[in-house]
Amino acid sequence: MAVSSGVVWFRRDLRVADQPTFLAAADAADRSLALFVLDDALLGPSGAARRNFLYGCLRELDAALGGRLLVVRGDPADVVPRVARAVGAGTVHVAADYGPYGMRRDGRVEQALDEDGVELVRTGSPYAVAPGRVRTGDGGPYKVFTPFRRAWAEHGWRAPAGTTASTVTWIGPAESGGGPRPVPIPDDESCESELPEPGERAALARWKDFLDSGVEDYESDRDLPAKDGTSGMSPYLKYGCVHPRTLLADLAGRRGDSVQAYRTEIAWREFYADVLYRRPDSARENYDPGFDHLPLRTGEDAWADFERWQQGRTGFPIVDAGMRQLRAEAWMHNRLRMVVASFLVKDLHLPWWWGARHFMRLLVDGDLASNQHGWQWTAGSGTDASPYFRIFNPITQGQRFDPDGDYVRRWVPELAGVAGKAVHQPWKLRDGIPAGYPQPMVDHPTERHDALDRYEEVKRAR
Repeated sequence: MAVSSGVVWFRRDLRVADQPTFLAAADAADRSLALFVLDDALLGPSGAARRNFLYGCLRELDAALGGRLLVVRGDPADVVPRVARAVGAGTVHVAADYGPYGMRRDGRVEQALDEDGVELVRTGSPYAVAPGRVRTGDGGPYKVFTPFRRAWAEHGWRAPAGTTASTVTWIGPAESGGGPRPVPIPDDESCESELPEPGERAALARWKDFLDSGVEDYESDRDLPAKDGTSGMSPYLKYGCVHPRTLLADLAGRRGDSVQAYRTEIAWREFYADVLYRRPDSARENYDPGFDHLPLRTGEDAWADFERWQQGRTGFPIVDAGMRQLRAEAWMHNRLRMVVASFLVKDLHLPWWWGARHFMRLLVDGDLASNQHGWQWTAGSGTDASPYFRIFNPITQGQRFDPDGDYVRRWVPELAGVAGKAVHQPWKLRDGIPAGYPQPMVDHPTERHDALDRYEEVKRAR
């Protein structure tokens, strides 16, 4: 009897535990080849930090598979069918992708495979509930988060799949002769950011630490950037080193405000994925087209101000601390993401997509749906958006969420000698602003009024 073959094509699921694709592959074929495609359409915009984290995750996955991960480079619509032909595969197994590029890519791959009589089998997704599944009573999409979260929780999700590396009988890469040329997993690139340890083992270890010592204080500590009060799971969720279904299963037996708050954060991630799936144009354009009429600064002076914001030289300490943390760690505390975004769009009156693009280039956890729609929430142009008239005051935000000034002093060394909350208004110091730190680049009350005046153009357009 002939031995049947398949392919397991990894994308945003770089793990061996809780892998529904493994179960589907084992059911469909006697043996399968593990494949990852280095796709320049995704690698190019990623930035060095995210690429390096990916390479580390691939090395760890390859080790977990006993060195049997085949890595190739090229257009997936070309190389995936060639790999399938090389091993005589009848099926290619993937976790479904719901992003704009991923859906187009998979459509092209599916068409190319079909010409060879090979089936592209989608099993699972990077989400507890796949985008498009949660619907209103009339079958439409939710446009507001809170009712989405209730419906999402009522919909529920499957239990984690009980898989290991040995769930599938793997084909060695050397047996795939005749296909595209294998390439080594790239070496890490030069990167100024200190990154978390990559891979599934690191993800599960970090999650265990959070469950053991952090989750009980999550509700009180998550908005305080000077504390290590978040789970740190976002880079691992980005590349699927752990699945949100696993996190939710581990939280299921726990109660309390902190557990509910964390579950809500997972729901936000799934809400934004649902929004992007239904409105792929919102990755680049205003979800609310009325904001197309918002007057924005885009000239030479605007670009100069944008560069100061990028460098963390705005003269507002909490903003600068956030921007410097981004460069140093390829990550930024979520409270600070909102603060620096509000400053860009409502104090500097610059396009939200400038900031979103900068984030996506630097963030190790850069996720298109969460990033773009987080920016649109702050800008007021998105679904379930923060009202445009909610304009974060960078001084009071610092005083409230970094009351002792420890976060600012960590990331803005020019202010390291300023004690307590005085660090948030260095221009009020008796001896003046410490050497090397800039004057505030704008007057916040003035820019707040300007932002509200600009918003009148949006209202008039409606």
